[in-house]
Amino acid sequence: MRLEGKRIAVLAENMYQEMELWVPYYRFKEEGAEVKVVGAGGATSYTSKHGYPVTVDVQADQVKAVEFDAIVVPGGYAPDMMRRHPAMVQLVRDAAQQGKVVAAICHAGWMLVSAGILKGRKATSFFSIKDDLIAAGADWKDAEVVVDGNLITSRKPDDLPAFCRAIIQALAKA
Repeated sequence: MRLEGKRIAVLAENMYQEMELWVPYYRFKEEGAEVKVVGAGGATSYTSKHGYPVTVDVQADQVKAVEFDAIVVPGGYAPDMMRRHPAMVQLVRDAAQQGKVVAAICHAGWMLVSAGILKGRKATSFFSIKDDLIAAGADWKDAEVVVDGNLITSRKPDDLPAFCRAIIQALAKA
């Protein structure tokens, strides 16, 4: 129970990638963390790319980054919808500025771009959004997980074991 007492927000919007939301969600609960699903705005649940629902615990405009030890952004096409909600972008930006763990996998790099937190940072993502991250100032790497201080990024569902391990390690030290 390495994460007992830690609070983690997992962000949700329609078209999320199932594995990238549910694997971290349950892995962190298994380690004793309190995990909250934070919705982009208004809906009580969101549907994955393949129709699997997730129920929201709280909306982004009802929480502050200071309430969490980490923010996890799953991929899929959800990040493109998430970044349309100023409260959700602000949550990610504030968490990064406060030194909280900010973790993004696959297309979740879009949220990091919109939050303006990539300039001069090492990061990875799904290859198709590599140019977006580079244009935002990231030093893009092709690796299963890239850790740059409080920023943890991975490329795709296959990278979930390394992604979750890196987040757990970062939070267990804090």
